[in-house]
Amino acid sequence: MIVLGISAYYHDSGVALIKDEKIIAAVQEERFTRKKQDDGFPKESIKYCLEEAGITLDEVDYIAFYDKPFIKFERLLETYLSEAPKGFKSFAMSIPVWLKDKLFLKETLSKELKKLYLELNPNKDKEAKAFKSAVQEKFMFGEHHQSHAASAFYPSPYEEAAILTIDGVGEWTTTSLAYGAGNRIEFLKEINFPHSLGLLYSAFTYYTGFKVNSGEYKVMGLAPYGEPKYVDMIKEHIIDIKEDGSFQLDMSYFNYTTGLTMTSKKFHKLFGEPAKERESTLTQREMDLAASIQVITEEVMIKLALNAKEVTGSANLCLAGGVALNCVGNGKLLRENIFENIWIQPAAGDSGGALGAAYAVYYQELQNKRTINPNELDKMQGAYLGPKFSDEEIKTYLDSVGAKYDHYSDEDELIEVVSDVLVANKVIGWHYDRMEFGPRSLGHRSIIGDARSQEMQSTMNLKIKYRESFRPFAPSVLAEKVSEWYEIETPSPYMLLVADVKKSKQIEMTKEQEALFGIEKLNIPRSEIPAVTHVDYSARIQTVHKETNLRYHKLLSKFDEKTGCPTVVNTSFNVRGEPIVCTPEDSYRCFMRTEMDTLVIDNFVLYKADQPDFTDDSNWQDEFELD
Repeated sequence: MIVLGISAYYHDSGVALIKDEKIIAAVQEERFTRKKQDDGFPKESIKYCLEEAGITLDEVDYIAFYDKPFIKFERLLETYLSEAPKGFKSFAMSIPVWLKDKLFLKETLSKELKKLYLELNPNKDKEAKAFKSAVQEKFMFGEHHQSHAASAFYPSPYEEAAILTIDGVGEWTTTSLAYGAGNRIEFLKEINFPHSLGLLYSAFTYYTGFKVNSGEYKVMGLAPYGEPKYVDMIKEHIIDIKEDGSFQLDMSYFNYTTGLTMTSKKFHKLFGEPAKERESTLTQREMDLAASIQVITEEVMIKLALNAKEVTGSANLCLAGGVALNCVGNGKLLRENIFENIWIQPAAGDSGGALGAAYAVYYQELQNKRTINPNELDKMQGAYLGPKFSDEEIKTYLDSVGAKYDHYSDEDELIEVVSDVLVANKVIGWHYDRMEFGPRSLGHRSIIGDARSQEMQSTMNLKIKYRESFRPFAPSVLAEKVSEWYEIETPSPYMLLVADVKKSKQIEMTKEQEALFGIEKLNIPRSEIPAVTHVDYSARIQTVHKETNLRYHKLLSKFDEKTGCPTVVNTSFNVRGEPIVCTPEDSYRCFMRTEMDTLVIDNFVLYKADQPDFTDDSNWQDEFELD
């Protein structure tokens, strides 16, 4: 049984293909089009998934879409009508798009798939017409939170679990509690639009001068530089949080229901200023706002989890939805010990809905039996579900641009060479095997460096990533040694849990250093691994496992052997405003236009000093300025 899952037309389009219970491929469209958070029809992703599976479009049994457009349209229409005549401009902008493409999605998808069929099968117009008619019988539409919950539970290692989905909004639901057992998921509670924790966080993202739907990570990273001095004010005026984690927002402070901005004049008056201009200088005020909304988010997450435990009685919790990418909140949740086990979908945002939609069809609609393999961490295969490239393909591209490289047929020799480069405090672009699914680079499309280096964070931020200096970097650490360096016992293969660096590895601050505020805290070394230790002594951890990423595990093991340190810096292989690299060409271009020292593409090692002059005809600099 083959099911193709699709998420598209809102933000971050994605596709997943499952064959029976196994995930064959899963990928985001942005990686192919090079348009960050591409929300269009994911044609290239579908082509890749079919190629990876070795099948044609005709051989797909079902096509699952991750939400129900009619219900979402109903919500938009009801919201606009309830607040008319406010919001007319927003209404006039959105309705034509809905009537053209989004509302009659079955027809839109079948047209796009017919075009794809003709692209893959030229000169078969007659067959394409028959295909379009046949493919409409294969469509199945799941609800948004059903897709998220399915993506969280079905690939997890648990036979049964409580499932929390927390995001901006799907059709109506913004927060839901479900219970999964075997192949079934039952929804128990929900909170509906416009009351949304995800949109509340996005409102503060907007207000502090960052881009909604991408700047939330920055707010989370900025929070430790501030003091949560606005928490009481937010609770008094903006959000009413109940003991069971349910909440209500005072909508007079927001403009997202009908307007073109997130916050209202009343919100601005409460905090004393209008929303901050994008790219303007950050002040202590923005840091304090970030700290405050992070505290509010964590309180809601913990109360929702406590209620989920009470309602379901399960020892296991699965998480999905955009708020599940708040790894600081996830770390706090873990330390509360509400559940014995927590599993978070690595593609917790909308792209992961494609996988959840496919699984929901396979298990819930078709009632197939769900099996758990005790020898697997989960069904995600480390999230390494995207394209890979052969040595021949890599060599052909490198030769076409005159690149100079060393090729290693012996993996141990390559690991020896690359580990020496790491020890020498050089920055490496590391491209290996299948690309990751989800927003995190997990050692297949990563930029890596020596975590012991005091200069590594600023070097990577300013000379390679071209992003704000305060942004923290994550450590990759050998799974078997994680508890020697960090205050965590739980595996964290998807970089979705934050924990403190071990006390024994920390460097105590002086009284003078403790008295510093805001960004002044940035350059104070806090541990033996300063490049991955945030200002509050925390780190966003990726545990590296032999079972899912043997080569990266070997590299970390060799680095540990040479330095006594089993952890390296790991950040996504891209520059600001650009999607994570996919192809050897993407990786080489990113390598050549930044100050990376070395590039490793599978079995090829390239050194910057050896490369010919490089002319980049892309507009990447214009793009990242707008991020």
